[in-house]
Amino acid sequence: MPDIFYKGQPHKLTGCVGVEGRKSFATQETYEGYLKKWILPRWQSYRLSDVKAVQVEQWLHSVPLAQGSRAKIRNIMSALYSHAIRWEWTNRNPITAVRQSAKRSKIPTILTIEQIQALLAHLGEPCRTAVLLDVSTGLRVGELLGLKWADVDFEKLEINVTRSVVKQKIGPCKTEASHKPIPLDAELAEQLWNWRLKAPYNRTEDWIFASPHRRGRQPYWPGALFRAQLKPGLEAIGIRGDVGWHTLRHTFGTLMKANGEDIKTIQELLRHANYRVTADVYTQAMTPAKRQAQTKVVRLILPRKAAQKVG
Repeated sequence: MPDIFYKGQPHKLTGCVGVEGRKSFATQETYEGYLKKWILPRWQSYRLSDVKAVQVEQWLHSVPLAQGSRAKIRNIMSALYSHAIRWEWTNRNPITAVRQSAKRSKIPTILTIEQIQALLAHLGEPCRTAVLLDVSTGLRVGELLGLKWADVDFEKLEINVTRSVVKQKIGPCKTEASHKPIPLDAELAEQLWNWRLKAPYNRTEDWIFASPHRRGRQPYWPGALFRAQLKPGLEAIGIRGDVGWHTLRHTFGTLMKANGEDIKTIQELLRHANYRVTADVYTQAMTPAKRQAQTKVVRLILPRKAAQKVG
């Protein structure tokens, strides 16, 4: 019987977790990292028939990672076994009996409206526009930095998310749902247009957040933009610790929930693959509902100009 973790031809095995292009580049990188750092060192000498569910479960409990990360390891191992079954190397998958919770060990940091407004006041361009756009749309950072001016329809007030940039590699979005256009609030569109007027790279084919260090040929690295502008801005308003670009996505989702939006609208605006089968099959959030939900968040961050004048 083939040894799936050692002699089973890595290119075939890792194909089931995305290396053959079935997953986004970011997902491929994540899966390969878990495979090389955790799974292979522990299980590469085992034959398929030697791996027992209880052993895997006990080992996972000893892995010094968060529960969500352990759950990912379990799922990758299960996918490997499913791949082996397809290749007729085995007829069973012991990982299906492995119990591993994916419950978060800590609550993600969420920014308040006051913190967002204070943060924007401390940021210069292009970080200010990037943060405003991200916290108002919930884009993943790879999708945010992967935007080009051609992706923004200022007449229809929509953004077409067609790609994701991870480690400067251009690839597809994480899920099929991620390709859906997202609404662009009129005032948010005005802010984005103002950045275009100032941006050194503002042609249709240019990146919206083009790196001047690369002469506009590539977008900013998320870490570089974070360290240079976003992190100092967060520290200036007293926020430290485990925060980053994904904090803005969590914040967007939380603000929509606080505004009373239905779960289907939140799911579609965040462009998750699914929430529940019933919700996906029997309900569909219409574009006006999604646009209104986003506008509520933008109005909290950017009060109406008329209201500012009256004040």
